[in-house]
Amino acid sequence: GLYDIGLHKAHLNLGTSRDTTEFACDSVLHWWREHGQADHPDATQLLILCDGGGSNPANSWLFKQDLQRVANATDLEIRVAHYPAYCSKHNPIEHRVFPHVSRACEGVVFTSVPVVQRLMEQTSTRTGLSVTVDLLSNIYESGRQATETLKSTIRLVRDKVLPNLNYTILPQT
Repeated sequence: GLYDIGLHKAHLNLGTSRDTTEFACDSVLHWWREHGQADHPDATQLLILCDGGGSNPANSWLFKQDLQRVANATDLEIRVAHYPAYCSKHNPIEHRVFPHVSRACEGVVFTSVPVVQRLMEQTSTRTGLSVTVDLLSNIYESGRQATETLKSTIRLVRDKVLPNLNYTILPQT
């Protein structure tokens, strides 16, 4: 899921394969092309707040490698701020989006992906939250490894404060 704090808009991607770093980065790229670019036509940088594990771990070179592909495709600097372990509850998407999506799906037996998609798209709040949902049907393989060659080509700039959690990926163009 992606949440645009400024516009109070969320976008969720449903996958039919695995939740991998590649899926997470394809989700960002898909959101940018379908929504973000139109909403922020003058943007030069994208800030992504990430949990510490799952498909976007702070210590994963594979995640950074996949983010490099997104930075190159969008020509955006991608600023990443990972929440430390057990602190993801402070991520705005966790309390401004996900509880409302859960409420929209409450009490329904999921019989198909389109049913889930329709329910999630009905998510709204009195404060104007809107949610779009798309299906990413690519096959994402588990077990991929970041190679030393690719690691050396990532244009990674670590922050001075908490450099293992905060960094920027620069486009290679």
